[in-house]
Amino acid sequence: MSSIRTIFWDIGGVLLTNGWDRHQRARVLGGLGVDLPDYESRHEAANFYWERGLSSARTFFDQTLFVHPRSFTFEDLWPRVCAESAILHPGSFEILKSLKDSGRYRQATLNNESRELNDHRLDAFALRPCFDYFICSGYVHVMKPHPDIYRAAVEISGLPAQSALFIDDKQENCEAAVALGMRAIRFDSSEQLRTSLADYGVAA
Repeated sequence: MSSIRTIFWDIGGVLLTNGWDRHQRARVLGGLGVDLPDYESRHEAANFYWERGLSSARTFFDQTLFVHPRSFTFEDLWPRVCAESAILHPGSFEILKSLKDSGRYRQATLNNESRELNDHRLDAFALRPCFDYFICSGYVHVMKPHPDIYRAAVEISGLPAQSALFIDDKQENCEAAVALGMRAIRFDSSEQLRTSLADYGVAA
């Protein structure tokens, strides 16, 4: 039998598209006539606080976008930001739901995302029923690959680190999990994920 008892999932890149990456920013803000280099000059500094849940979406956009007069408001912008999220890997959803239905594992998120976008994505894509709890940078105020977010995940699980399996599309995030004693799968495709899970004795 598998020694895995908890499976932690990244969201952007494994299940869904990213929340607000540079391509999404270019589409949304470019379509609104925003000077993208001007916006990007402020994005990183403000995003440090937003993705860690230390500022709100409104504050983030006030600091990055509404420093100049605009022909649109935050209320006009936010639905466009949310609309950028989409299902990226339907096969990953099938695996996620199969593992949930099996009842053999606890499942949790372990992702970097602002609080507001994370809440939107969990609701819009009906993800909440698939997970037992949520470890999100916007909730715990620290981001992957910092060791503290993995430490929080293990401690909240109440189970040993070696019984946790983490799925993420970024190698550095997987390496950080392994350094804390967790197992990890670097995600490439849903087919590869199914095979890699089987290698750990997890049938999906």
